[in-house]
Amino acid sequence: MSNSVLPVFAGVTLPLQGFKAYKVVSPANALLAAGRRDFYKLVLATGQMTVGHGTETTYLDGTFLLCINPLVPHSVVHHSADNSGYACVFTEAFVASLRRTEKLQHSPLFRVGDSPIIQLTGEQAAFMAGLFRQILAVQQEEYVHKEEVVNNCLALILHEALRVQPPTEASAPPSAAMHLTQRFLGLLERQFPLESLEQQLALRTVQDFASRLAVHVNYLNRCVKEITGRPTSAHLAERLVAEARALLRHTRWSVADIATCLGFAYPTYFNNYFKRETGQTPAAFRKHQV
Repeated sequence: MSNSVLPVFAGVTLPLQGFKAYKVVSPANALLAAGRRDFYKLVLATGQMTVGHGTETTYLDGTFLLCINPLVPHSVVHHSADNSGYACVFTEAFVASLRRTEKLQHSPLFRVGDSPIIQLTGEQAAFMAGLFRQILAVQQEEYVHKEEVVNNCLALILHEALRVQPPTEASAPPSAAMHLTQRFLGLLERQFPLESLEQQLALRTVQDFASRLAVHVNYLNRCVKEITGRPTSAHLAERLVAEARALLRHTRWSVADIATCLGFAYPTYFNNYFKRETGQTPAAFRKHQV
């Protein structure tokens, strides 16, 4: 029996404009994890594993669908060497592009605070597995309309998930803490990715977010910690470091330019911040990516 924690996805490429599917053949493949936090994940899995989601931890044994929101911290620990299934990662823009599914991205499948786990019967799992296999086959082809085929298959998976486990509290309004947390996370994510040197973060500190949301910083911290299990500063630091790593790895921008775009007054402030969070200077990190 083995316990292996899936590492962070590094250098994911999404050839279908924000989407990629995989076959899960063993825990060592690390197909459930993601590096950039703008990826949603759907995983059809069979086996024994422990799923951490926010402040909750659930042990699973059987076949289930995991619907993971990138804004909520999560982890997967395998307890079986023969776990199997399928997985796909996709951006919010890809979800928004799905035909006839405009409301799916706001459904309980992807809402912050909802359980990401849907237990499946053999018949339900077989239906979804067939759709995943179709996606895998089509994404390797040169068919000119393959994105439309993938869209349709993913939409069917999402609709089947809603049919199997419909919302139980659709009419219940979100709590004040939940609503504020969703607004904070939305503001944070909308600042990224940085795609030109003309862009610069408008909201750089927790106080900046509190001011934009018109709440006291202590109240914002308390709400975010209550809903996600992590302080506001941790979400901000993780997102800043993820963007810094992406820019260092995938652009030729100078460290000084990256520091400016990320809202640091001086490159030395950025150097110290990045080293404190990662254990490396920006220059050392970039050197090891070559």
